[in-house]
Amino acid sequence: MPKAVVKFGGSNLKCKEDIGRIIQVVKNYKEPVVIVVSAFYGITNFLIDSLDKARHDELVAKNTTAYLLQLKKETLELQIQDQNLIDKILSDIGFQLDELERYLHGIALTGDASAALEDHVLAYGEKISAVFLTAILNNAGIEAQVAFPESIGLITDGEFGTASVDFVKSTSKVRESLGQEVIYVVPGFYGISTDGKTTLFGRGGSDYSAAAIARCIGAPSLDIWKDVNGFLSADPKTVDNPVQIQKLSYNEAAELAYFGAKILHPRTVEPLSAPHIPIRIFNIYGDSDVSKPLSVVSAEKIVTKGIVKSVTYSEDFGILKLKGSGVGAKPGILAKVTTALHLAGINISSVLTSQISINILLSKKDLSTAYALVSAIELSVVGRVQIIEDIAVVAAVGNGIAENYGVAARIFTALAKNGINVLMSCSGASPIVSYFLVGINDRIPAVKAIHHEFFETINPL
Repeated sequence: MPKAVVKFGGSNLKCKEDIGRIIQVVKNYKEPVVIVVSAFYGITNFLIDSLDKARHDELVAKNTTAYLLQLKKETLELQIQDQNLIDKILSDIGFQLDELERYLHGIALTGDASAALEDHVLAYGEKISAVFLTAILNNAGIEAQVAFPESIGLITDGEFGTASVDFVKSTSKVRESLGQEVIYVVPGFYGISTDGKTTLFGRGGSDYSAAAIARCIGAPSLDIWKDVNGFLSADPKTVDNPVQIQKLSYNEAAELAYFGAKILHPRTVEPLSAPHIPIRIFNIYGDSDVSKPLSVVSAEKIVTKGIVKSVTYSEDFGILKLKGSGVGAKPGILAKVTTALHLAGINISSVLTSQISINILLSKKDLSTAYALVSAIELSVVGRVQIIEDIAVVAAVGNGIAENYGVAARIFTALAKNGINVLMSCSGASPIVSYFLVGINDRIPAVKAIHHEFFETINPL
């Protein structure tokens, strides 16, 4: 039977007690699994900062690796008593750190780093985690071996920063490489292009790594261990009594992730929906019983009584607005704009148009570039190009939203009762989500209002 794939994230790797919990979870599986691991908590951000500083300071390379080595040394000394074993593990980690130091030193000499070099450097957080965790498991009597993406043949499309796995080229090699009856520990976050270059899957991309490996080996499930109680009706930091969601469809999980829920990387379901491999969510700070997931994402589509399963928000979007008396009717305007954005590698999240306005929803990080590009295009009927940043997107997600009358009315009534103005809205782009834009200061009150309407009152459709 194929192995389950088990993902541990950075939030599972914060302190000594976390390592003990991971060991216990792995033991509870009773059979070999494939573990995909993220960088230790905060390490990716640390490496991003080091990349930036290394462009201007030659000392950064040595200081970065010295810090990482000391960090791992302190953690190992809390877990292992045998000093000879500690020295052996530090030597293995040191091999990775020596490579990292050489790359950072090269950046210092040139004053710059290519996209390829940035991807390569940032992958070291996961590489070090994998070497570390493999050693810890072996010390606990669990036979494990590290398996780097470059050695197992996890081949990508070669796009730096936002790569995708090429399953035609990867599946057979990955399945063969992970076929022995041992536990494998794979660093997440990256794969390898056909010419051997490290390519990242994007921030939070270790979830996608795990999903891709699960597809390649035909895993019975992808088990993701988090520090929260699975999918909920809203973020517990936002509402007082969120409801646990035991079952979601792939599309519901994807939409929730896209619109701000932090349980999964938005692309996690991509490799798994076609082969119908379920995603099981556990809380490592709760019950470590591997047969009792808190939430399960699968092909099963369940319509709940209230239709809405969860409400979430994202501050990551902004609007590029094109204003003019005939922009909505003039042929070719939108085509010129979207072509320019596409050629610049800018993803368009949504487009809402009217006779006098075209509103393009983009990631906030792309707004300035998009504004410059569009402003430079000859668009005769566009009188003004404008950026709107002080907004948030609030989304209500659930199977049946598009097919059931009254859901949108309840959402807008709840917002109106709380004095929340909707700047723009969209229903129907996806059959399972209704989303709308509000002022940035209204994002949490909006979530609270909708959550209260659907989960805290007796108000059936």
